[in-house]
Amino acid sequence: MKKQPLSMLALAFLLILSSCGQTAGVKTADAQQAPGEIIASSETAITETESGKVGGFLQDGIYIYKGIPYAKAERFMPPQPADKWEGVRSSRMFGPTCPQGKRAGWGADEHAFAFHWDDGYPGEDCLRVNIWTPGLNDGKKRPVMVWLHGGGYAAGSGQELPSYDGFNLAKKGDAVVVTLNHRLNVLGFLDLSAYGDKYAKSGNAGLLDLVAALQWVNKNIAAFGGDAQNVTIFGQSGGGGKVSTLLATPSAKGLYHKAIVQSGSMLRTMNAKYSRRIGAAVMDELGLKASQIDELQKMPYERLLAAGEKAVAKVKAEAEKEDGISTFIFGWAPTVDGDVLPAQPFDPQAPAQSKDVPVMIGTTLHEFTMSTYVPAFRTITKEKAVEFLKQRYADRTDDFLAAFEKAYPNYRPKDLVDVDFVFRPGAVEQARLKAAQQGAPVYMYMFAWESPVLDGMFRSTHCMEIPFAFNNAVVHASMTGGGAEAQALAEKMSSAWLNFARTGNPNAEGLPQWDAYTEEGGATMFFNNRCEVKHHHDKELLEVVRAFPTRGF
Repeated sequence: MKKQPLSMLALAFLLILSSCGQTAGVKTADAQQAPGEIIASSETAITETESGKVGGFLQDGIYIYKGIPYAKAERFMPPQPADKWEGVRSSRMFGPTCPQGKRAGWGADEHAFAFHWDDGYPGEDCLRVNIWTPGLNDGKKRPVMVWLHGGGYAAGSGQELPSYDGFNLAKKGDAVVVTLNHRLNVLGFLDLSAYGDKYAKSGNAGLLDLVAALQWVNKNIAAFGGDAQNVTIFGQSGGGGKVSTLLATPSAKGLYHKAIVQSGSMLRTMNAKYSRRIGAAVMDELGLKASQIDELQKMPYERLLAAGEKAVAKVKAEAEKEDGISTFIFGWAPTVDGDVLPAQPFDPQAPAQSKDVPVMIGTTLHEFTMSTYVPAFRTITKEKAVEFLKQRYADRTDDFLAAFEKAYPNYRPKDLVDVDFVFRPGAVEQARLKAAQQGAPVYMYMFAWESPVLDGMFRSTHCMEIPFAFNNAVVHASMTGGGAEAQALAEKMSSAWLNFARTGNPNAEGLPQWDAYTEEGGATMFFNNRCEVKHHHDKELLEVVRAFPTRGF
C-alpha cells in the first residue's frame, strides 16, 4: 500500500476532529457552547490578577469567577492587599460571607419562598469578589458594574438573592458585573477610636473594605475585559446607602464614574458622638477595662455580636431621648470621623468630590409594604385606613388624604398604608441636592410594577426592582412570577441600567424620553407595564409627609 504524505494524514486528522465539533482534545474558550453547557478545566477561563492566576468557568459565553480575595484584614483593622499565591487559584464557588445574626425572614415561609435567600457560609475572611464577563484580556474596555448588596450595614452578601446573579446583565450588555462581600455589623462598624490610634479606623472598617474592593477593580478588571475608567457603583437598600456614602468618601474618588442608588438614599450617617458611645457600651457589656481593649480581637464572634446589639439598643434609646429623632437605621454604619468620612454624605449639600458623577436615584412604590406583613391590611376599608393614618398625621390627616388623592387618583384603600414614605422623601431630597450642584445629571425613577406572586401580596415591595435591573425576572421567578409582563419590563429596565453604565444616560428603547431631574421639572420615570414620565406627581403629598419625618440617623 502506498504511504500517504504526512501532510495529507495531518489534514485528514484535522478534518475528523472538526467533524466532531472541535479542533483539539480540550475545548477552548472560543468554542461554541450548547445552551447551559459549562466548561471548567485547567485551560479554560484562566486569567491573571495582582495576587496570582485565577481559574473560573465558562457558561454560555460568559466567564464566571467567584470568591476571589480582593483584600485581607485583621479584626477591626483597615484592609490590606490580599496575599499572593502560586499556581492557579480555583475561583468557582462563592467565598465566605461576613458573619451576621440569624435572618428573621426564614421564619415566614411565604417570604422565604419569594426571596429565596442564599446565606452561604460565614467566615471573617470574607473580602471576596464575584465576576461575570463576556471576555478576558481582549482590550474591549467594557463598562464595569459593581453591585453593593443590601441588608443595611449589618447583614447580607453578594450572593444572597437570585437577583444578584450577573450572568444575564453581562451577556445582554457586553458588560462586566461584579458583586462582593465586606465586613458588616460589629466587625465592620464598631467604633473603638476612643481607645487609641490602633483602632482609629475601626468604625469605618467596612467602608474601607468597599474602597479596597474598588481599588482591586481598578487594578485588575482589565484582565477580565473591563474598563477601569468606566465603573458604575450600584446598590439597593443598604447597598444604596453604601453608594451614597462612597460618593462622599475621599479615598474612593476616581474609582467610580457613575452611581445608582436604589431604595437607599442615605443623606446622613453615624455621628462620632454616638458611634463612640456604642464602642464604650460594648466594653461595659463585656466587663472590660480600656486596658483590655485587645481582648475584643480574639473574642468569639457570637459573644461580641450579642454585646454589640445590646449596646446599639441602649445608645439608640439615649439618642432618641436626647435629640428627639425618629431613627430608621442606627448603630452599624459608617461614622463621620473627620478622616475616612470627613462629613455627612448629603447634609447640608451634595458632596463636591462627586459633582461630575452622573447619578440615578429611585425607590419602589410600596417598599416596606404594610399589607405584605400584616394580612388584615390587604382588605382594609378606607375608614379603617384613615383611623390608622390619624395615629401618625393627627390633625393633618385630611391634608394627607387630599394630597394623596391628587397624587394617586385611582388608589385603593390599602394604598393609604402601603405607599412608601420612608425612602421616597430622602430620594427626592438627594436628587434635589445633586441637581443643585449643576454638575453631572441626576435621573429619578419610581418602580410601581406589582408582582402577581402569592395573590399579589408583595406588590412592589422592597427589593422587587432588583431582578428587573439585572434582567433576572425568570431567574428570580419566585419573586416576579417570571411571566411575559415581568420579562418585558426587565428587558426595558436592564437596558436603562446598562445604558446608564455605558454612557451616563439611561434612555433606552421602549421607554419614553427620560429627562434629567431638576427641582423645577421633577421628571421621574415610572416603571410599570406601561412606563411613563411624571413631573412632581407627589410634591404636595411629600410636603405633608415631611412634617412627620423618619430619618436614617
